Amino acid sequence: MTDENYHVAQQKRMKPAGIGFILLCLLVQGTGSATASGFRITNQSLGAVGQAGAHIAFTPGPDASYYNPANMGDLADAWQVETSLTFLALPTIEYQDSRSPLLDGSSDSELFVMPLVHAVSPQYGKLRFGFSLTYPYGLSKQWQQPFPRASAEQFSLLVVEGNPTFAYEPVSWLSIGGGVRVVYGKGEVDSAVSNPPFAQLAPLTELSRSSDGTDTQLGYNLALTLKPQPNWRIAATYRSEVELDLDGDGRLGAWLGTVPIAAYSGSAEIGVSLPAVLSLATSYTIDRLTVELGWDRTFWSSFKVLDFTYDQNFTGTVFDGFDRPVVKNWEDSDAFRIGLSYEWNQQWTTTLGLAYDQTPVPDATLGFELPDADALIYCAGVRYRASAATELGLSYMYHRTESRSVTNEGVAGLPGIDGTFTEGGAHAVTIGVITRF
Repeated sequence: MTDENYHVAQQKRMKPAGIGFILLCLLVQGTGSATASGFRITNQSLGAVGQAGAHIAFTPGPDASYYNPANMGDLADAWQVETSLTFLALPTIEYQDSRSPLLDGSSDSELFVMPLVHAVSPQYGKLRFGFSLTYPYGLSKQWQQPFPRASAEQFSLLVVEGNPTFAYEPVSWLSIGGGVRVVYGKGEVDSAVSNPPFAQLAPLTELSRSSDGTDTQLGYNLALTLKPQPNWRIAATYRSEVELDLDGDGRLGAWLGTVPIAAYSGSAEIGVSLPAVLSLATSYTIDRLTVELGWDRTFWSSFKVLDFTYDQNFTGTVFDGFDRPVVKNWEDSDAFRIGLSYEWNQQWTTTLGLAYDQTPVPDATLGFELPDADALIYCAGVRYRASAATELGLSYMYHRTESRSVTNEGVAGLPGIDGTFTEGGAHAVTIGVITRF
């Protein structure tokens, strides 16, 4: 059933539902996760969270503006808006060192809320326009124990993207689309190297670093959908790389007991690469069931180094370690996704998703700022059409990471990691409303 035909049927057949019943349906759904390889976040809508990101070829809602703008032309000829909230929970990651329990650590558990917006305009000839507000990348890790906090007492990155898009359908079996990405980034890094346990600091008792910065850059996205048959779609999308130069303030300190013996307060800058992403997908609809298979590659090989830049050169000083580039040399990574969507009747639609996501982080450069690992992603969702103009939804994603044992060499004068990371992963719940007018 097409989106437009559905709304005609809905107006004829739909009866109002009780508010209590709607709330009950929302409350009985689970909770879930929402991350991807590295610090990419794939869950940016109800549909994507409920189908593990297998949401490129078949996008029957306004989130088509983000996941595949070429598909906006298939929507009913009206304004469509999805507003949603994603609650992202990051459980504790446990680290057990092979050398000494004094080097063990546990990251802080954290909870974040991400407001998301997707909108699609009515048709203007063969053109449609859209807009999405999303959080495509992000990172937050905090460690309080002496060994982990030496590199990542706090390591956070917030990325917000505004993405105006368009769709053009020259013929019935082909649609193209694209848009401009306006990307804002904000980063914060705090670390503290203390003696003990790092006796090599003597006679110093602590070295500390604090840095924060922001930047706004532009990128682009492209999309293509082929429709060999009405129920079969083949799609490709590409999101460009964006290089952020997070420019702000930096503070360094060297301490002997409680007495500061050296300090710096001035400008600081760090470059962060947000990698390009290529996605290929196909979907097929049989009666009420739609199945989508997807693959995407995130080009993490652009993330080669973390390099803090200050107003002055600290080589050979007590702050030498904070001024050295930290090699990362991440690798391009693949994700494989399958999503199912089933319309039980005019009111209820459920979704399921499963994905396997490879980590881009090699053993040699893995650190406490992101102890990433390969992951399996399990998802489910439900949507309820309260009227022809209003749809309510709830989706869940659980991002289950594997345990990972790592041995690598030290950087910036610190000893390397020699131990095992367990637990972690992520959970996310997305609740939202889709309106049409």
